[in-house]
Parts: sequence; structure tokens; C-alpha cells
Amino acid sequence: MNKKIKHSSILIFVLIVLNVVNQSFYKRFDLTKDQRYTLSETTTNIISKIDKNLFITVYLEGDFPSEFKRLQLETRQYLEELVAKNQKIKITFQNPDTQREALIKKGMLPSRLTVEEDGKMSEAIIFPWAAINYGKKTAIVSLLPAAIVASQEAQLQSAIENLEYSFSNAIHSVNQKEQKKIGILSGNGELEDIYQYSFLSALGKKYRLAKFSLDATKTNAPETLKDLLQLDLAIIAKPTEKFTDKEKFVLDQFIANGGKTLWMLDNVQADQDSLNANGKMLAYPRDLNLTNLLFSYGIRINTTLIKDLYSAQIPVATGQVGNQPQFKNLEWFYHPLVGGNPNHPITKNNAPVRLQFANQIDTLKNNIKKTPLLVSSLLTKKVGTPTFIALQSIAEEVVESDYKSGNQLFAVLLEGKFNSAYKNRIHPFNTPLFKGQSVANKMIVIADGDVGKNQLLKNKPYDLASDKWTNQQFGNKDFLLNSVAYLLDDSGLVNLRNKSLQIRMLDKQKAFKERTFWQFFNVILPLVLLFGFGFGFAFWRKKKYSK
Repeated sequence: MNKKIKHSSILIFVLIVLNVVNQSFYKRFDLTKDQRYTLSETTTNIISKIDKNLFITVYLEGDFPSEFKRLQLETRQYLEELVAKNQKIKITFQNPDTQREALIKKGMLPSRLTVEEDGKMSEAIIFPWAAINYGKKTAIVSLLPAAIVASQEAQLQSAIENLEYSFSNAIHSVNQKEQKKIGILSGNGELEDIYQYSFLSALGKKYRLAKFSLDATKTNAPETLKDLLQLDLAIIAKPTEKFTDKEKFVLDQFIANGGKTLWMLDNVQADQDSLNANGKMLAYPRDLNLTNLLFSYGIRINTTLIKDLYSAQIPVATGQVGNQPQFKNLEWFYHPLVGGNPNHPITKNNAPVRLQFANQIDTLKNNIKKTPLLVSSLLTKKVGTPTFIALQSIAEEVVESDYKSGNQLFAVLLEGKFNSAYKNRIHPFNTPLFKGQSVANKMIVIADGDVGKNQLLKNKPYDLASDKWTNQQFGNKDFLLNSVAYLLDDSGLVNLRNKSLQIRMLDKQKAFKERTFWQFFNVILPLVLLFGFGFGFAFWRKKKYSK
């Protein structure tokens, strides 16, 4: 008896020790090949700063297509990883059916999906959104972002790949103590605010925005430079007037002192609105006096226009019925639809970007790293300027052999230590802040001033992501927002967009064709085997013990 008590005591002691060890040392193991459930160092750093309850509400609950159960499962598993790292993160899944209007008012628009189940096509509406609440701050997260994909399965894979970036970006946003400062430059005929509203209003949710005029360089250029250096990023959106030497010097030294820049430039005077009004226009080179500045950074924007057979549509009057003109949407080759670099976080999975009368960028050899961001298709044609452009040319027959200029570069990321354009030249004014070479810096140059220009509908700004006439969807807004995020990102957050996963999808057609076999295999066959085993065992037992 004593021996049994001794063994039992040892067993109880061992169990207690194991339990204590289990509570003290917690470890989750990710056995997936692509380590999809392993949080990046960036995400770990972001959630480690959460010091009070952060609530995440996911609206992926209820009756929706079975394939999107996968998105629900992956979202739940990812959020559980966040909770495992920080217990102050609280997650709930809610059915959106009873609160649709409230969600739409908050900007969570539903997605209409065409799904195939049992060989039949049907439509379903889901709300692939999550809401994050942290103190008095809130943020919404799209779980099904727009992307350039060939199928719904590819869209689902893109959404799952984007989970970590989407949630980490939103959590970082609500927990950010100090916002970065962005200056929208004016004074050189840049785009009016109403035409940048869609882009800037989205930026304003995360950054501090301010208008900054370079006109003050006329009276006090050194003070203008000091003021500009208070900003983290300068956006130059479609200037139409020449930059003076003082203004160029201020921009040059802003860059040399570490300021980031986003350039949206037209080197050719050509505007779709004037073409629509008159039916014909003269496109001619525009001198912004920026050539030598950009040349010192390693690029040159040409004064040729690019026509691309892969292009966006515009509405064109094709006739009349009664007194009403009839319009038809036709491809307009002066509005290229360009794809992004699939290997860079700014443009990965981004929808095509619509450009308007875009110019071509040449890169020059220097110490700056140059990464192409937006590139045309192979079927392009260069059009020299000055030239007349007539709207009626849209009806001309396409001769494909004329479009053989190949890929053209429209947007480029520059990274490195930029040499000042005034390093070995006389300075327009004296400043103790002068630097001949910048610290490690980066800028993005886009050879189209209209890339961030939204349309107006009844004198109100229209969403930059779509066209009010054709309802085509574009990636312009996402591209620009990703560009700004990359330029201002010091934590490596944007690089999470480059995450790649191998999601194994079910072959629906094969599953539908073979469903009878697999239903029999999974349901009927086990019952038959169980019945056969039971019958055989009973027969054997009866035969053995009946003797």
C-alpha cells in the first residue's frame, strides 16, 4: 500500500511540475512551409506598444459563400497570433446583416461576389471589413482589397497575403503618437485642391497636411527653406509654371537635408478637358525649368507622348437619336493603363493605373538605385511634340506594326544619396544649411501630372479610384497612398505588402464532376466497412465459441 501511495505521490508531483512549466513557458509552433502564421519583426514591434485594450471587430460571420470561409478562417487564425503576443488585443466576429446601413455610413461598402457552387453561378453580398477601436481612435480595415487578379481565387489569395499588412498598418495608425507632416506645394500653377481632394482626403486620415507656397522665395528665400525643412514630405502635383532658380534651390536643399518628395510632372502641355471642349488641340513641350535638377538625381523626363494599345476608355459621341446624343466608350490610346512592378511593395497586387498624356522617363547612370514602378505594355508608340491631337483620331484603324516602341517607364523610385544640382555652381542665395550631397533619401517621380487628379461630378470631387463616365476601376489612389507610405515609412511596415503565400484552392470543376465518388468514399464506404467488420467479427465470435 505504501508503495502505491509513493508512486501516486510521485505522479502527482510530476504533473504539478509539468503544469507549472507549461504556464511559465509558452511557445507556438508554425509548421507551415511558408511560415504564414509567424509574425514579422515589424508587426511584433507594433503590437508590443499596445498598452491598453484594443478591440478588433470582424464582420465575417453568418451565411456567405463557402470559399470565403477560408478568408474567415485565415483572418481568425492571424488575429489569434496577435492575441497570443499581446493579451490586450480583443477580437470578436459579428454578423453584418443586422447593421448594414450603419457599416456603409462608416465607409464599409459591401462586395458583390459571383460564386460557383455545385456547378451553378450565383451572387452573394458580403462585408469583408474589420473595425479597430483603441481609446478614442478608430480605423477600418478592408479584408478584400482591390487588386489586379485573374480570378476570384487569386483575389482571395491576395486578400490572405495582405492580412498582416492591413491589420499592422491600421494598428500602427491608431497608436501613432505623432503624425508625419506633408506639404502640398503651390505657387507654380499646381492642381487646385478640389482636383486633389480624393487623394488628399485619404492622406489626411493618417498624416498632417498643409499647403506650402514657394512664392515666399521672392522676398525671403532662406526662411522659406527653413520652413520647408519642417516637413517630412513635399508633394509637387502638376506644376504648369516655370520654377525660378531660388525655388529650385529650395527644393534641392530640402532633398539634400533629408526631405522626401513625390513628383507628378507633365513635360507636355496636353489636357483632356480642352480636347473634349474643342475636339482638337496642340500638344507642345512645357518648360518647367526642372531638367537639370532631375538630371542630377539620375533621370530625364522626355517631351514625347506615349500611345499604348492597352489603354483606358473615354466616352465619345457616336450619333444622335432624336435630339439626344449617343455615347460609346472607346479605347483612347493617349490614356495608358499601366501595370505596376509585381516585386515591389508599392505596386504589388495593385490594380492598373490610368495615366493621361503621359511622358517617358529615361534613367541615367549614377550612384542612385532606380526601381521601375509603372511601366507600359510592349505595344506602344512615341509621339513627338509639338503635334496636333484630334479626338476623331479615335476612329482610325489601328495598325499594330506602328506600336512597336516597347515598354516605356512612367514612374520610378529613386533611393540613395542624392548629389545637389548646385554642388559646383553659384547658389541663388546663401544659406548655412547647404549640403552638396544628401543623407540616405528617397523620392518618386511620375511622368504624368494627372495621375492624382480626380474628376468632378456636379462640382463635387469624384473618387480617384474610378471613372464617372465609364465606371472603370483604377489603382491610382492606392498607388499614390502606397507611394507616400513607402517614402515616409521608417519601420518597414510597407514591406509587409510583399508577403507571398501559397494558398491551395479546391478545383471546383473537378470537385463537382467527382462529388458522387467522394461522397460515397467519405460517407457510404466507412459505413459499409464498419458494418462488414461488425458482421464478420460477430460471425467469427459465434463460430469460435459455439463449439
